[in-house]
Amino acid sequence: KTDLIRSIDYETVTKLESPYVEAIKDVWHDPGIQESYDRRREYQLPESASYYLQDIDRISAENYLPTEQDIFCVRVPTTGIIEYPFDLQEVMFRMVDVGGQRSERRKWTHCFENVSAIFFFVPLAEYD
Repeated sequence: KTDLIRSIDYETVTKLESPYVEAIKDVWHDPGIQESYDRRREYQLPESASYYLQDIDRISAENYLPTEQDIFCVRVPTTGIIEYPFDLQEVMFRMVDVGGQRSERRKWTHCFENVSAIFFFVPLAEYD
């Protein structure tokens, strides 16, 4: 079943056919996979995987339309540095998203020049 799942071209697929859906459900319900998912913080697995895999029948339905919660649970990792300037009560702020992946951290150093404050946002779900 894992070979069938691996054969899915995830970059171009627009619909999951029944054999793929059944294989995904079987693999997801495997006790070893569930145990691995319970230890996801050790492997950097996204918390939202469970959300989508538990609802695979709804998501694979012919008339599927993402809900607000579906969209909210999508994780798009930041790569590079993205700057968001905004004005708050006539004070200009510049929020910089530098991405937390280890490979991105070396790009941060120049972001700390002329800085007044630093805020770190981390997912509470990964707190152990």
